[in-house]
Amino acid sequence: MRWAWLILKIMLFGICSVGGYFIGAELDSLRQIRWAPWAGLMGGMVIAALALSVEKIINRIPLKVLIGGTLGLVLGLSIAKLIAYGFTLLEDTAIRVAIFIILSCIFGYVGMVLGSIKVEELRLPNWSWLSRGMSRGGHSTKILDTSVIIDGRIADIVETGFIGGILVIPEFVLQELQHIADSSDPTRKVRGRRGLDIIKRLQLEKRIEVRIDRQDFDNISDVDAKLVALALSMGAKIVTNDYNLAKVAEVQGITVLNINQLANALKPVVLPGEVLRLQILKEGKEQGQGIAYLEDGTMVVVENASRLLGKEVEVSVTSILQTTAGRLIFTILRDVEHHRQQH
Repeated sequence: MRWAWLILKIMLFGICSVGGYFIGAELDSLRQIRWAPWAGLMGGMVIAALALSVEKIINRIPLKVLIGGTLGLVLGLSIAKLIAYGFTLLEDTAIRVAIFIILSCIFGYVGMVLGSIKVEELRLPNWSWLSRGMSRGGHSTKILDTSVIIDGRIADIVETGFIGGILVIPEFVLQELQHIADSSDPTRKVRGRRGLDIIKRLQLEKRIEVRIDRQDFDNISDVDAKLVALALSMGAKIVTNDYNLAKVAEVQGITVLNINQLANALKPVVLPGEVLRLQILKEGKEQGQGIAYLEDGTMVVVENASRLLGKEVEVSVTSILQTTAGRLIFTILRDVEHHRQQH
């Protein structure tokens, strides 16, 4: 695929350069200038370079914004042409042309800007087919919810390059973060400010594109419901740590990326029979149980270890329980296992 694009770019430069050369050679007004063909060739190369620059800019713009801007531009130019008819009675052709150019620039620009902005407000059947088409082209869109932004691990994952495509932060999520940051509760204030700092960190990351989506759903008040509606309209995935939001989104056919599930999947594999050396930190819920933790925070239940608080012991893994909150490892003291084997 890269070779095909490279060949197309070379062809573009070749066609523009050759075209510019012959235009410079054939223009009557330039035939007496010997270097005119070469100037035309250079001009063609400049035009080709500008075309490639425009292509890179357009590649970053959502398809629906391009469609809205194009429709607005056509409508603006049509209005400019209609208004220009009122100046056809002027005898001076130069003035008529100047007025038409000015009107075209003004109404074309206004139409293009309004079309690209107001297209978000159109309640047309569904724009999801546009977003899905972008995903197939490699621009997978992911919407971040409030919980995953405050959590902050998404920024670390982005920096490693494991997440690509486009990260979308809805404006209503920004408003919720601002509301949390303005809270009188010190804990909530710290969480809100942390979320805003994480967004700034993501925007500075060059490996990924971050967009602020200003689309809102006035008929929906709940933020989670707005996230689901936005994901459906864009054909995007949702990145979240919220268990309930993940389940609601999955029921509606939305792909969910849960950072907690990713963290659990990356935890070291511990197998039954493996020997671990741990420090007993507290008593367990059941009588005689002691609680320890692996380096990644996984809880380890040690039978008959409540009397060994604060001490390091060797334990043998007996079973592993996978829960929605993570893994739970059950073990017995190594000397107890050794005593059982002897008897």
